[in-house]
Amino acid sequence: MSFVALAGSALSLGFVHGLGVDHLMAIAALAVGGRPHDRRRRAVATAAQFAAGHALLLGLGAAVALTIGWVLPAAVESGAEATGGALLVALGGTGLWSVWSGRAYGHVHRTHAGVPRWHVHVGRPTAHLEAGHRASALPTLMGAVFAVSSLRMLMLLAPFGGSVDGLALPALLALVVLFGLGILLSMSLFGVVFARVLSLPAIERLGHGAGAVVAVASIGLGLYWIAG
Repeated sequence: MSFVALAGSALSLGFVHGLGVDHLMAIAALAVGGRPHDRRRRAVATAAQFAAGHALLLGLGAAVALTIGWVLPAAVESGAEATGGALLVALGGTGLWSVWSGRAYGHVHRTHAGVPRWHVHVGRPTAHLEAGHRASALPTLMGAVFAVSSLRMLMLLAPFGGSVDGLALPALLALVVLFGLGILLSMSLFGVVFARVLSLPAIERLGHGAGAVVAVASIGLGLYWIAG
């Protein structure tokens, strides 16, 4: 197989990987809820941050494997899948609590440099307005955590099969970068689509009910992930 074909395959595989149901549910659970007027911006920003953390950890792990030969143990990979399920349950539980109490919410604001940042607050909204804003790296960290369950697979170059046998190190690293770009593309596109869904009149009328639906779905998927 030519390198051009491998490059296209790496980009496509990354795109498909980014559309994993656990990834998309985590993004949705992080993005939904809070104040209706900023949900669309929050959805896009959350998806982009989650994708960046996910792609960065996978890329760094693959680079380590290719350069020094160390590969993540299989036991860590299996444990990470259960951890991802537990995090989905936790995100769903937090979402339900925020809907019930109104004391946990997230939103997007712009820093002094004009960069949009999404973050979570616990407490009264008026208290937040008095205290000011502080950026959060939560979506990025969550994206990195959800990447651990797939890290060993990429470190072993499993998505590319035997087609990469004999390729030089720079070419292999280029394929890993393209895989990460595919992830960034698909997750960011999901954020745009999800933002449009949140702007639909029917969703706007649901208000906090939309957050409750996503929260329940997140808990259900998390329990299924753990059981599986």
